[in-house]
Amino acid sequence: MTLLSQAVLSAQPSLPGYTSGAEVIKVAPERAQIDALNGVVYSQIKQVRAVRQLHMSLLVPRTSALKPAIIYFPGGGFISADYDKFIEMRMALAEAGFVVAAAEYRVVPDTFPAPVIDGKAAVRYLREHAQEYGIDPARIGVLGDSAGGWMAQMLGVTGGDKVFDKGEYLNQSSQVQAAATLYGISDLRNIGAGFPADVQKVHQSPAVTEALLVNGPAFRNFAGAAISADPAKALQASPMGYLAGKKPPFLIMHGSADTLVSPQQSEQLYTALKKAGDPVQYVLVDGAEHGDIHWFQPVIIQKVVTWFSQTLGKPTPLKPQGKTPGNDQL
Repeated sequence: MTLLSQAVLSAQPSLPGYTSGAEVIKVAPERAQIDALNGVVYSQIKQVRAVRQLHMSLLVPRTSALKPAIIYFPGGGFISADYDKFIEMRMALAEAGFVVAAAEYRVVPDTFPAPVIDGKAAVRYLREHAQEYGIDPARIGVLGDSAGGWMAQMLGVTGGDKVFDKGEYLNQSSQVQAAATLYGISDLRNIGAGFPADVQKVHQSPAVTEALLVNGPAFRNFAGAAISADPAKALQASPMGYLAGKKPPFLIMHGSADTLVSPQQSEQLYTALKKAGDPVQYVLVDGAEHGDIHWFQPVIIQKVVTWFSQTLGKPTPLKPQGKTPGNDQL
């Protein structure tokens, strides 16, 4: 041990920049650098008097490997889409080697199917730019919480339905290969299932956000309508309305103490997918409320990361062709 210490000490003066008293450490690289790209415009919504740009942010591991990608859709009760949140989950996925996008989408007062059209546009954008970001276009998954979980579910269950494919890059598929939903909404008709009567009354209001998403706000001769006014229309805007056909693997997670979105929302989707023979895993988090601190704990985040790694696979190393792309952009 003494001889080793003397050898290290004797080598230190030869290091450029060394001076007496400097601490010398040697680092073995264990992780890739992650580049953050913000404000990327993935879609433009053109109307008669306006053009609206929809944005996403990207976390891109700086490696030459072919990487699976995940798009995160934020919750917000169908009235907001603050897509730069849940950085803990997104960074963990990026550190595991995934390209991670976080996308905004249209919310109320825009009505269904506008959000789903946007979600599918985000998937097509990543496929169109797969080479630019080092993405394997055959391995794209989606992740969402609450209303974002509804979005992830909708993209998972409508993979082969072209009716929602509108806008740019229509030569690209909007199908996803994995869908993870955290305390998400599977049926707009019974978000408050099992909750007290006063909560049930809220969900029968024409002003509740799911009613606005499906029926729109009161205006001119339209007095507004509750979600129960047209059950078939509400089901058409719900993941539970698209159960036919083969589905990609699903990870469904919900908190047992959720008082905003009934845990039955996740239970009923799990039961339906399992009955159909589709690959699905259901995790009930004991004592977790809707979006509370439970969901930011390492055990939850690692479960999602592990599931995506097992389902989509890990980055595929490519044979080196010159220097690694992006290494000159420090």
